[in-house]
Amino acid sequence: MSEDDSELKRLMEKRLAEMQKNISLKQESNKTEGKLDEKPTETPRDFLIKVLGFRGLEVLENAESQFPNETKLVVGKLSKLIKSGEIAETLDGGKLLALFRSIGLNVRMATKINVEQDGKFVSLSDKLSNQLHDDDGDRK
Repeated sequence: MSEDDSELKRLMEKRLAEMQKNISLKQESNKTEGKLDEKPTETPRDFLIKVLGFRGLEVLENAESQFPNETKLVVGKLSKLIKSGEIAETLDGGKLLALFRSIGLNVRMATKINVEQDGKFVSLSDKLSNQLHDDDGDRK
């Protein structure tokens, strides 16, 4: 009987080793398949850019250049809220600027005012400087 027991034990150990080998091979193949199926991960910034509306990207770039660390946090939170569905609308530049200002980030934007002069649009500063030059010529 002891011979049968030792042979049975040896067969069971051999079978156990084969099963462990099969399991490890399956796990390795799943890891390689998972790596092949993975898409390059999209950053929160890239995700947010897709839902930005008119002049939203301009506001975002200004915020990133002026407040890089804080903007990174805001972009991360915004992308989470959009992914979860809590924010379903597109964020245009005005809304994004208002958001930044409401949390204390006074993002400065380049402002240019155009006015019509002689049938074409010119900047307000050009028009005012032309008027000053014209007034100086009249006084002499």
